[in-house]
Amino acid sequence: MSLAAGSALQRSSSSEDAQQSHEEDERKVRRREKNRVAAQRSRKKQTQKADKLHEEYECLEQENTSLKREIGKLTDELKHLTEALRDHEKVCPLLHCSLNFGLIPRHDLLSSPLPR
Repeated sequence: MSLAAGSALQRSSSSEDAQQSHEEDERKVRRREKNRVAAQRSRKKQTQKADKLHEEYECLEQENTSLKREIGKLTDELKHLTEALRDHEKVCPLLHCSLNFGLIPRHDLLSSPLPR
């Protein structure tokens, strides 16, 4: 092989190396861009998930507050009704009449589901 042929081969090889290096650089740029877009999409999805959880939390907090209010109202109603029942039992003729007492067994009254 002559010196000129060797030199041309070297330039060709050097040109191929430059071309290959340029293609690798382009691949790296494309890969970085693709990764950047994927990371951006992932962050957006994560933010949307966090927002959704926050909204759900707010709804549950409101529901919890509402249920606590309802429990308070029902507790007050139970106290009122229990008091009304106790007041009624004091004057109820069916409970104090000896003739009717046999018709309503006392154990049924005592085992009633109403609190005393």
